[in-house]
Amino acid sequence: MDFHADVIVVGTGNAGFCAAHAAAERGARVLMLEKGSEGTIGGNTYFTAGAIRTTYQDIEDLADVIDDPDERLPYTDIDPYSPADFAADMRRVTLGRCDPTLTDAMVHGVADTVRWMRGHGVRFRLQYERQAYEMENRFRFWGGLPLATVDGGKGLVAQHLAAAERAGVRVRCDTAVDRVLRDPDGRVVGVAAGTTEFRAGAVVLAAGGFQASRMMRAQYLGPNWDLAKVRGTPHNTGGVLTAALRAGAQSAGHWSGCHAVAWDAKAPESGDLELTNRLTKQSYPLSIVVNTAGRRFLDEGAEIRNYTYAKYGAEILRQPGALAFQIFDAKTAPLLREAEYEAPGVSRFQADSIAELAEQAGIDAAGLTATVEEYNAATRPGPFNPAVKDGLGTTGLTLPKSNWAQPLDQPPYLAFAVTCGITFTFGGVKIDTSGRVIDEADEVIPGLFAAGEMAGGLFFHNYPGGSGLAAGSVFGRRAGAEAAALASTGVLTS
Repeated sequence: MDFHADVIVVGTGNAGFCAAHAAAERGARVLMLEKGSEGTIGGNTYFTAGAIRTTYQDIEDLADVIDDPDERLPYTDIDPYSPADFAADMRRVTLGRCDPTLTDAMVHGVADTVRWMRGHGVRFRLQYERQAYEMENRFRFWGGLPLATVDGGKGLVAQHLAAAERAGVRVRCDTAVDRVLRDPDGRVVGVAAGTTEFRAGAVVLAAGGFQASRMMRAQYLGPNWDLAKVRGTPHNTGGVLTAALRAGAQSAGHWSGCHAVAWDAKAPESGDLELTNRLTKQSYPLSIVVNTAGRRFLDEGAEIRNYTYAKYGAEILRQPGALAFQIFDAKTAPLLREAEYEAPGVSRFQADSIAELAEQAGIDAAGLTATVEEYNAATRPGPFNPAVKDGLGTTGLTLPKSNWAQPLDQPPYLAFAVTCGITFTFGGVKIDTSGRVIDEADEVIPGLFAAGEMAGGLFFHNYPGGSGLAAGSVFGRRAGAEAAALASTGVLTS
């Protein structure tokens, strides 16, 4: 039984667990294979904040999903977010390249999938501390991302694991899958890890991308990407993805693209199991962001944070030393995300003058002073509202700040040193809406499914916050259900 199952799931992140739950509830015997040790179950999911982008008609729609009614709910404003809104965000941030069929399946399937996950014991909450601001005694959510799992990624993994144990799903760790096994007729009949073979009626690959491989990052993402820090698991080195391609899977998605964010400069080379997502620094729309020369290099206020944070890590990587600094003053300091900006060991500097702040942080003092003076002169009076795109932009700057531009003029001043933290890569294998893997001849590979970060075609250039967990949940569930049907009858249900 340790080497045979109806359905094998490779990977123990959110997509893998959703596949396992869906297969088990259809009566399949499920074996999950994890490359890392027992303490690393959860893969990249463990390191997330647990935010999941879903659709809803109104706040009451969300209240039906959250674990416990929040006392702030009567004083909370959340705009409706429809499948059409989600699809429009996908098209906009991917510059129109997202696969329309996969996108349609995700945006129309996520709300039901969230409720299905809740039925399996996954608990949800509204993330006031990350996605809302209190304005005039009301809490205003922004950016279409109010929902998250209780206790973030850690909680999501714990809840998934408990559900899997209740369903009799077996999890085997320290098993680095490196081959997909096919019989003489081309059907996938299992996987192998070294000399050990595992046999099944169907296989779901949910082992993530290649972001933890320095070599593959340099090969596919380009120069200096081998220097980026890894936000999550060190085990996503592309081995299973490579095995799928060797087995005939067609590649899909943006192989030179990835999700990468502003990450604490002192962070370890791969994810911290204790701090997890707290090493990110995502209040930058309220700041100016400068390099070591003290010069701005991006529009901090171009858009709501949820639509820029996943691409701005790449901009930081392009700066000298792959280093940047977020600069705040006393006006904006109270709005910073406490969990991120007060995390233990954070790269934080404080001073009563801009020149002193530059000296402490290692920024060129003349450059930063000139930048702040130029920026302050370009700001203009007007109502500041961090919960919406307030249009309070600079005037006359070659590189504008389009929203939330307030002068930096109230000490003490704060600087936070950040670098590039890569989350996951956008290149993967081609799947259909059932999660079936497609080969180079555009035919289904019998018995092989994929979900999560291994599935390419959804994300290009950029990423709407929370859509990774949405995609993994929807296609993990679909892949698991189809794999169970194929394993039991030899026939797909769709």
